[in-house]
Amino acid sequence: MPIALRADYDAATVRAAAKRSKDGPQARRLLALAAIYEGATRTEASKIGGVTLQIIRDWVLKFNAHGPDGLIDRKAPGPKPRLNDEHRGALTAIVESGPIPAVHGVVRWRIVDLCQWIFEEFRVVVSKQTMSRELRAMNYRKLSARPRHHARAAGAIEDFKKPVAGRGPPAVAETVLVS
Repeated sequence: MPIALRADYDAATVRAAAKRSKDGPQARRLLALAAIYEGATRTEASKIGGVTLQIIRDWVLKFNAHGPDGLIDRKAPGPKPRLNDEHRGALTAIVESGPIPAVHGVVRWRIVDLCQWIFEEFRVVVSKQTMSRELRAMNYRKLSARPRHHARAAGAIEDFKKPVAGRGPPAVAETVLVS
């Protein structure tokens, strides 16, 4: 015995909802259910929707529970975050205070150092990518010093900037308007 559809909808209202919908998959699902309201079998509805009978049953359950909005694709919840608010608060405090070389063994925080610190403090394993994402979400940005070549000559930049004889910016001609 198939699961009955909600009695507060009929084929016309479901088709109207499909017409108003901006979501293509939702409209396809609604049209398959509208066919059921009109007396089509679940097999015929599955052909209309391009799915199996089990999926039609799932759509009926979602439609009965939430109406037309139940047929909209939702973002999957994803895994639970590794860091909670307590971890983020401690991370903010340690980043703001900076490392103590004698205690932490580093003179500046790197992502890998913060991953190690989180593990030592809370026994939470966090990847470098996750730590970077968390720090950016907390409005911290990676700063790095501009690299200098170890063999750069002391006056090389000044010599490079000196103008070459005969070369320079082109002269600009002044135009004077007389009335």
